[in-house]
Amino acid sequence: MRDFGRAAGGALIFSLPMLMTMELWALGFSLDRGRLVLLMLACLPLLVALSRHIGFERTGDWRSDLFDALIALGVAAVISVAVLSLLGVIGPGSAPDAVLGKVAIQMVPASIGALLAKSQFGAEAEDEPKEETWWGELFLMAVGALFLGLNVAPTEEVMLISHQMTHWHALALVALSLALMHGFVFSVGFAGGSQISHDEPWWCAFIRMTLPGFAVALGVSFCLLWLFAQTDGLSFDSALMAAIVLAFPCAIGAAAARLIL
Repeated sequence: MRDFGRAAGGALIFSLPMLMTMELWALGFSLDRGRLVLLMLACLPLLVALSRHIGFERTGDWRSDLFDALIALGVAAVISVAVLSLLGVIGPGSAPDAVLGKVAIQMVPASIGALLAKSQFGAEAEDEPKEETWWGELFLMAVGALFLGLNVAPTEEVMLISHQMTHWHALALVALSLALMHGFVFSVGFAGGSQISHDEPWWCAFIRMTLPGFAVALGVSFCLLWLFAQTDGLSFDSALMAAIVLAFPCAIGAAAARLIL
């Protein structure tokens, strides 16, 4: 029961900004159902993999991870329905298709929050942090980029900013994103950060982790913009500009994931 309560708390805390975002309400009604189904299909394996790293409890096999992922989705559904109902976003007079769409979109960040609840709010003293592989760290960075990107991707501001920016602005934003990612993890001494060996040049860590991490953040940005129909009708250049704008918060989320997960 404690784990269920922790999962519900994590789902609420991590999804509350999106539960109160008008653009996500509208997308739940208008988004192409094929993309919505794809989002939900992609969510389950992501949750299973996340449970392998950080779940409600220590798991020994993939069946347990799948069970934890399904629990997270169930908790996310309950929290999403309850909060959207209390806010008056859905109700008895709402069309069933619109209700399903609005709840389904909100379940993605809520379920991630449910699984992250243990590491954020209830790690016991005896739980020793695991050493992650290079691929494992990239996966956690993708989760961090996805989580923070979900807050921003549906908003009109991403497209507005991308239209206002020049190519020089875009290059400067990429440089700033890379500098912040590298600095947060390797330079400024945040708890959970990494130390560069005195025998290793700084650029080795930059090439090994920061550049791949930004590539992951940029890829997540493209996927989110496409899923939320933000790139429909855009040229490649305009879509790339929008992805670079969204990659800025995604990169911060990716760096934060390496620090706290």
